[in-house]
Amino acid sequence: MMRVGIAADYGGFTLKEQLAGSLRGSGYQVVGFGAHPMDPEDDYPDFIIPLARAVAAGEVDRGVVLCGSGVGASVAANKVSGVRAGLIHDIFIACQGVQDDNMNVFCLGGQVIGPALAWELIEIFLTASFSGAPRHERRLAKVQALESQKVGP
Repeated sequence: MMRVGIAADYGGFTLKEQLAGSLRGSGYQVVGFGAHPMDPEDDYPDFIIPLARAVAAGEVDRGVVLCGSGVGASVAANKVSGVRAGLIHDIFIACQGVQDDNMNVFCLGGQVIGPALAWELIEIFLTASFSGAPRHERRLAKVQALESQKVGP
């Protein structure tokens, strides 16, 4: 059974609750990272970063993160080494992001798309597999090398 982490700030809270129910109903083991309950004063990094760390550590297989636009969630998740998060709002990218880039965190704008499309995109993301093609392996190795470099003075 795939373990899926889910997290959202107030901007994605309502959609997160709906999606968590759909995930459970489809047989996924859902691990919640907040927010609990909705608070319009909360900050997305407080929920997104713990989820991203859990993905990187292998505590959950994949993650679904939401904020109002999905942009902040994507930026925060991608700061964690080993996380490959993508902002997803269409079917092609939901699949291709996993097949080509081994995306492991799905980012979504809770105020951008509705629950039916969000669920369809998440199903595609969760059922897609990394192709392992040599060109994709080569590209991921370059990204991983960048993650291990110290940046700054």
